[in-house]
Amino acid sequence: MNQAIRIRESWGDRLLLAFVYAALGIVTIAVAYPIIYIISSSFSSSSAVMEGKVWFLPVSPTLYGYAAVFKYHQIWTGYLNSIIYTGAGSTLSVALTVMMAYPLSRKTLAGRNIFIWLLLFAMLFSGGLIPYYLVVRNLHLLGTVWAMILPGALSIYSIIVAKSFFQSSIPNDLYEAAQIDGCSDAGFLAKVVLALSKPVIAVLFLWSAVGNWNSYFNALIFLNDAGMYPLQLVLREILVNNNVDTNSMTLSAEQLKHFEDMKTLLKYSIIVISSIPVLILYPFIQKYFVQGVMVGAIKE
Repeated sequence: MNQAIRIRESWGDRLLLAFVYAALGIVTIAVAYPIIYIISSSFSSSSAVMEGKVWFLPVSPTLYGYAAVFKYHQIWTGYLNSIIYTGAGSTLSVALTVMMAYPLSRKTLAGRNIFIWLLLFAMLFSGGLIPYYLVVRNLHLLGTVWAMILPGALSIYSIIVAKSFFQSSIPNDLYEAAQIDGCSDAGFLAKVVLALSKPVIAVLFLWSAVGNWNSYFNALIFLNDAGMYPLQLVLREILVNNNVDTNSMTLSAEQLKHFEDMKTLLKYSIIVISSIPVLILYPFIQKYFVQGVMVGAIKE
């Protein structure tokens, strides 16, 4: 019977391996502990959180923080707004990115190099916040849903990644064969390119969705109506400004009396709830993520 040959490791290899495992362990703890602490704090009593008794596991477990969140109507208004902004913004972003990246991936496009250099210049240099605000204002987008969707709909970095993916994954022979069969450029893009580009499309959608879901700055400068605020801006008002509108909560007199002591607990509960959509979305796209990023990163 053949036996597997065991390679004897030197002391240097063992020392290096031990160092790698130790470094990975430290990084894992540094990344995982804040998440564990926030989740544990959200399930702990307000007094335990205020007194700093929570370190790893929940202390005096309770769902009072989540119960208060469910009664805070502005949270759910922000949730709905974020879902609309994220869904519409990400869909539009992926569509515009593909429509711009695919023509740039074809070497037969007239003026292709000029467009690429213009994109690179725009990615490296920007006009700044004031011109950005003036453009949105002059387009009459202030205070509208479009102010949350259109300004950030196109990412130059995403265009470059998608362009590299199309160049490396869509053979020119396939395009020529489609032309011989009478397929138009639009038909080739819709029927062939999109079918072969699921990994990069998934990556582009995830990037855009996470960015839109976590974005609050555009809402901060473009929106005046609190009813249009996304979830992250509502969360910012609570975490940074410590501002909670108790008028939008259906709490009893006894609950309102203890509400001031419960604000810190409420913060942790809101952080957990606001992170759930991204955590749910990621597992469905994870299988495409590495493939899309690595293939799309190949240079021309």
